[in-house]
Amino acid sequence: MVNLKSSTNKLGKYVTQIIHGINGNKLTFNGISTESIKQGQFTKMDLKDGRILMINDKNVLAIEVFKE
Repeated sequence: MVNLKSSTNKLGKYVTQIIHGINGNKLTFNGISTESIKQGQFTKMDLKDGRILMINDKNVLAIEVFKE
């Protein structure tokens, strides 16, 4: 897979993301490995605790990213 050089990598090895959905929901995920983010229709990323997060980008309005 091609590294798209996401600007999220500049924040460090792990970040917290708040994902704002089109239905008004907000979900917060801590411990996201910036090196593991793979973008596509379903963006995939690994969390510190071993979980894999998959996000369908058509349901997302915005993502806030914070350095850990």
